[in-house]
Parts: sequence; structure tokens; C-alpha cells
Amino acid sequence: MNGSTREVTTDLITLPGTPLADAVVNLVRTVQTPSVFNHSVRSYLFARLVAGRLDLAVGRDYDDSLLFAACVMHDLGVASDGAHCQRFEVEGADRAAEFLVGRGVSAADADEVWQAIALHTSPGIAERRGTLCVLVREGVALDFGGPLGTGHVEAVTDEQADAVHAAYPRLEMIRSLTDAIVAQAAENPKNAPRYTIPGEFLRERETFGRTRLEHACRSSRWGS
Repeated sequence: MNGSTREVTTDLITLPGTPLADAVVNLVRTVQTPSVFNHSVRSYLFARLVAGRLDLAVGRDYDDSLLFAACVMHDLGVASDGAHCQRFEVEGADRAAEFLVGRGVSAADADEVWQAIALHTSPGIAERRGTLCVLVREGVALDFGGPLGTGHVEAVTDEQADAVHAAYPRLEMIRSLTDAIVAQAAENPKNAPRYTIPGEFLRERETFGRTRLEHACRSSRWGS
């Protein structure tokens, strides 16, 4: 790898070196499986690539610290130490917003993160709630490689994908995350309303042994 290529790769996988970002990482790393943690970080790295493809600039169009927080905490609702008393998207959004306000983030900014997390499984709604919601949903969707309907799969070259996956391996993410969502959904009927992602995942696993998303991901760009 020559110096120029190494520099580009380093920029691609570099995370924000701020106290807030460090606090977010320290929280999520301790309560998520390595597979789900890596997925959350990849979602941020991919969201930045989507932002570039859409000609969105940090500072002008979005706040990178909020994008990082929203992406890395977007699955906090299935954390091992959670209350697990409502659907995981909302539980994660509540916990993330509380965490941010406790570290000096304004209520308005924390609410932007709340919306991005709560709506990341809601196509057609997230896209109409501002740039942060768009980037979080697209970053998450891109990490699934296509089955979630992202229109930005081509935002990532094969070389970029290889660098991201080398730094943050997939570790059978699809199964690991689905297991976590289904386990949380099974704890309480309030966690899995009909026609929500957790509700349908739970019912598909109980009926078919796997979800339609797991099946679709087998032939997605990343495969797992």
C-alpha cells in the first residue's frame, strides 16, 4: 500500500476524536455484542460516504458529532442492560437522548438524534425528517448491502468496503442483530407491536425459523 492509498484509507475509517465520541464508544462497546458494535460504527462510516455522494458538507449541512452519536447508538435499544419495555427503536432513542443531554448536548440536538434513531426502520418517514434522519437511515441500510432498499449501494467502492470491513469485521452481523432484536421483542408484547420491525422479526422467526431479511441478505452485496 503506497502512502497516498494509506492516507485515504486512514481518513475513511477514522472516528471523531472528541470526548463525546469517546463516551459514546465506551457506552456502546460495553453493552453490545462486538458484531452489533461493528455494525453501528460501519453505519457511521458508510453514512459519511453517502453524505459525500449527496454533496452534503460537515458543518454546512449536518453536524458530524450528531451523526456519529446517532449511528453508533442506533441499536442501543437492544443493549444487554436495557429496560426492554418498548420497541427497540424508541427505547434506544430515549436512552441516546438522555445520554447526550447528560453530557451537555442541547435538548434540540438530542431530539434530532432521537428522531434519527427512532425512525431508522421507517422508510418513507425518516427521509422527510431532515438530513440527520436521512444519513442515519442510509448508513444503516447501506451496511445491509441492499435489502433495506438503500439507493446508495454504489456510494461505496469495493476498495472502501474492504477497508471498512477490515477495520470493523461483520462477524455474522445479520444473525447477531436479528437475534438481539428478537430476544428483546420476546420479553414483552409492548416491545413487538404488529407490523413493526421487532414484531415482524419475532413472528417470522417463530413461524419460519428465520426472517425474510436474513434470507434476503444472503444474496446482498455483503452477504451477512
